[in-house]
Amino acid sequence: MTDAATMKAVVFHQYGPPQKLSVGQVPVPAPAPGEILVRIHATTVNRTDTATLRAHPFFARAMTGLLRPKMQTLGMDFSGTVEALGDGVTAFQLSDRVFGISPDMFGAHAEFLCLLADGMVAHIPENLRFDEAVVGEGAWYASSTTGLLCEGQRCLIYGASGAIGTAAVQLAKSRGVEVTAVVGQRHLLLAERLGADRIINSEKEDFTQIGETFDLVFDAVGKTSWFACRKLLNKNGIFTATDLGPYWSNILLGLWCTITGSRRVRIPFPQVSPEFIRHLATLMAEGRFKGVFDRSYPLEDIVEAFRYVETGQKTGIVVINIP
Repeated sequence: MTDAATMKAVVFHQYGPPQKLSVGQVPVPAPAPGEILVRIHATTVNRTDTATLRAHPFFARAMTGLLRPKMQTLGMDFSGTVEALGDGVTAFQLSDRVFGISPDMFGAHAEFLCLLADGMVAHIPENLRFDEAVVGEGAWYASSTTGLLCEGQRCLIYGASGAIGTAAVQLAKSRGVEVTAVVGQRHLLLAERLGADRIINSEKEDFTQIGETFDLVFDAVGKTSWFACRKLLNKNGIFTATDLGPYWSNILLGLWCTITGSRRVRIPFPQVSPEFIRHLATLMAEGRFKGVFDRSYPLEDIVEAFRYVETGQKTGIVVINIP
């Protein structure tokens, strides 16, 4: 185990813009029974991080802290090596290369992270670097939608170039689903490489007017709505989204459908599932799932990384490297 008393970590004590973040020194956590301590080599900045920093939407404060954030270090994705073992841990050994997500307490924007050994953590496939293994967050959110699909069905993914969208294409294809990807001009080749069966250039064609229907339409960027996409749904088709949508329409319709027993509009919330991370590791080892990476930053440039993610222009994943 490390002899250091403190570690570098990105901390924040108030909600707000990226300027609220700073790199400071905090105590190195010690693994409790059943936990492992991971020395982090790579993490990410994603939409979940930026939304949590700004307490968006406002009602999220019920979980993250009403006036001030309960957690003071963000970061869900991580990859690194096992530095120490808590009592009773047998699934991992010291120096094992691992990756995963910390969906409840975050904390990955730091040099060390403690988490349950039977939680959302798995071994990194041998052929991957640390910065190629931080793929869990986007895939986790995508899986809550792609898990609704069965082999032979058809889905349309709007915004198939972000971390969630690129993961959704690959996860849907791994389930034997026919995928139509909607992306901008500069992402056409990316969608092809990911295995999409059909690609629609959103800059030249209105995807809502293509005259086809699907078993599922997935808004992976939160920029459309059921009202715009309802003509794309077949008789039992489902509309899902990753965000509130215009005027909170997605979540309001999702709540109404829950109350009425309809399944037409859903905002699926992923379940904490260690089995999912292990399945993802298998897909990665088999070459059936690959992270799509935009750019990387050192930990000291975390504010710039947040600013870039907030532009909404990233392709895939933004990595933070920690030596």
